[in-house]
Amino acid sequence: MIGPVLIFDSGVGGLSVAQSLRQHYPDAALCYACDNAWLPYGLREDAALTERIVAVCRSAVEACQPSVLVVACNTASTLALENLRAQLAIPVVGTVPAIKPAAAISQTRHIGLLATKATVGRPYTQRLIDSFASDCVITRVAADALVVEAEAYLAGVIPNIDRMQVALAPLWHAVAPPSSAHCLSSDHQALDTPELDAPQLDTVVLGCTHFPLLKPWLKQLAPVPLHWVDSGDAIARRVGQVVAELYSDHQDGRCFTTAPAANLTAGLARYGFKAAQLLNVGD
Repeated sequence: MIGPVLIFDSGVGGLSVAQSLRQHYPDAALCYACDNAWLPYGLREDAALTERIVAVCRSAVEACQPSVLVVACNTASTLALENLRAQLAIPVVGTVPAIKPAAAISQTRHIGLLATKATVGRPYTQRLIDSFASDCVITRVAADALVVEAEAYLAGVIPNIDRMQVALAPLWHAVAPPSSAHCLSSDHQALDTPELDAPQLDTVVLGCTHFPLLKPWLKQLAPVPLHWVDSGDAIARRVGQVVAELYSDHQDGRCFTTAPAANLTAGLARYGFKAAQLLNVGD
C-alpha cells in the first residue's frame, strides 16, 4: 500500500517520534492518531487495553490508509504488537526503551531508565536490560507525572518545574556523587536505589515517548551534563527498512483523536499536523 506513515500513541508523546521521522525523511507524509479518550494507558487493565489499542489502530488505519503503522508507545507496543501485526496488512513498527544504545555510550556503566510505572516494571524491560546492559547498574525511575506535564505543554501550558523536580528527584540522587547521596522520601517513585559505591550515572533512557518533548527542561534541571537517549532515531531507521519508498504528500498532516482535542490545535501545528478530527472507533 502506498500511503503516509501513521504514528499512533495514547497521547501526544508520539509527536517526538514524528519529529525524528521528519528529521530523517523531510518529505515523507505523516498522519497522527492518539487515543486521548483512554489516556493514560498505564492505569488500564492489560486485556481490555490490548483490545482497545487494536480497535483504535484498525480505525486509524482505515481512516488514514497508511503504508506503515508506527506504535509510538511502549505500553501499546508491549501489549498489542503481535495482534496488530496479525490483523493488519501493513508493516507495524513498535517502540521499546532505548537500553541498547544507552549501554553503547555509557562510560560509567550506570544508566537511568526514566519511564512510566508500567514500563519500568514489565518483564520485557528486564529482558532488554539482561540482553544489552547486564554489565550496567540500572536505576529505574517511574515518572508518570512527566506524562501529565508533556500533555499540558502541548496544550500551551509551561511545564511545572516544581512537579518535575519531585518526579526527577530519584534520578538526581543517582547522578550525585556517592559522598553526597541522601535518603529519598517515601513519595518518590524510585524502583531501584543504587548502592552508595555505585558509579555516577551518566546516561538516561527516556523510556516514554512523551519525555523527549520535555528535553529542554530535563537538560536545564539536570545537576550535571548527561547523555539523553530515546527511541526516535531507531524507529525512524526501522521505518526506512520496512517501507521501500516513503510517500510524499505535503498536503497530508492529518490528525485523529478519540476525544475532542481543540486545546491541542496549536501544539499539533508546531509539529506539522492539522487540527484533530474525531476518530470513529469501531467495535
